[in-house]
Amino acid sequence: MSSLRQRQVPASNNEPSTPKQNAQKTKSRHEKKTGLSVLDIIRVVVTLIVASCGLSYYMTSTESVLWGYRPWFTRWPVLVRYLQGPLSLTPEQLALYNGSDSALPIYLAINGSVFDVSANPLVYGPGGHYNFFTGKDATRAFVTGCFQEDQTHDLRGVEEMFMPLDEEAELKTLSSGEKKIRREQDRRLARTSVQKQVQHWENFFRNHQKYFEVGKVVGLEVPEEQRELCQAAKQQRPKRSNMKKGN
Repeated sequence: MSSLRQRQVPASNNEPSTPKQNAQKTKSRHEKKTGLSVLDIIRVVVTLIVASCGLSYYMTSTESVLWGYRPWFTRWPVLVRYLQGPLSLTPEQLALYNGSDSALPIYLAINGSVFDVSANPLVYGPGGHYNFFTGKDATRAFVTGCFQEDQTHDLRGVEEMFMPLDEEAELKTLSSGEKKIRREQDRRLARTSVQKQVQHWENFFRNHQKYFEVGKVVGLEVPEEQRELCQAAKQQRPKRSNMKKGN
């Protein structure tokens, strides 16, 4: 009986792949199929950002590369003032920043806060419509609208312009105690209205894209005599009868 020869199977050179190697092969095949890498995505995003900034710079006439949004740290004067710290100016020092000296910035103050308005010299510079606001704290004028008469920070008595006028016939029906209570209530509400007006203008300059706060006015003195309410402000006083109709 002939002996059977066992045929040896040649050993395979392909060793079993590890899970990590399989994952790399799968990733490689996926990249070959898609043809888009992470680097390509980054390039596309950067290109879109640069194109958007360039278009914004052109459309806003070189004002901004972020479509009108200008963070404070992108404005050189604001950054310099931030690094140097806030100013403390006396009324005499503040008066120097009224635009008459081209070497100095233009400042105005409201409610004790000083703002740089140099970015708009046509309005606040010499000959500008609102140049009279510069170099001083004219908070009262911002509230009353009497620009020439009320160039002062003193707000005493301004609340009168918000206090309603009563008809003589109606006043006769009230006792002295009722009149006193009504007047106290009116004055409290009027003072709140004054503060709202002041806050409005202070926020206007503080949040403006071109203007920025640089410091505070120190040493403001209150005049001995209380200023009389200007005529234009008196004419703005509401009539109580009209207020009732509005309600």
